[in-house]
Amino acid sequence: MKLNVLIIVILLMTGCKENSKTTPVNEENTKDVTNHTVNTADVELEIYDFAGFEKNLNKKDNKTYVVNFWATWCAPCVKELPYFEKLNTEYKNKNVEVILVSLDFPHMYDKKLKPFIKEKALKSKVIVLDDPDMNTWIPKVDISWSGSIPATVIYKNETSKFYEQSFNYEELEKEVNQFLN
Repeated sequence: MKLNVLIIVILLMTGCKENSKTTPVNEENTKDVTNHTVNTADVELEIYDFAGFEKNLNKKDNKTYVVNFWATWCAPCVKELPYFEKLNTEYKNKNVEVILVSLDFPHMYDKKLKPFIKEKALKSKVIVLDDPDMNTWIPKVDISWSGSIPATVIYKNETSKFYEQSFNYEELEKEVNQFLN
């Protein structure tokens, strides 16, 4: 029995030998590494608390508004943003306005949000909603909203519909067309 234990220990010691290989750092190894920075000086953010933002949910001017709540840290939000951008481009002449409402945290504005807006070349209006009292303003957007994102409000004058879901382009276009007819 002791012999078996000794053999197992020897096998474990020889089998677990770490194979590590290090490469010294020199100029040749680092020549392809570049810093990726984006000049965001020309990206100005409209930042509102809910009281200042709320006017964007109540315009009565015969225009159809598509208000999407999103954040750069929300993968489903980022995935659907191109559909909102496409809608903004294709429906601009049909009296439709897309408003992208960022719920990014204030410490992320300069390091994450502004570079994202610049790199993605967002053409839709981007507004930042900075109001930490979510329990107060979320039900004012829609009483059924749990607070999860992405979420979208589509409205025209007195008619409004709330969506707590992700969209593909065809679904989004179908919903918007209900407001245009």
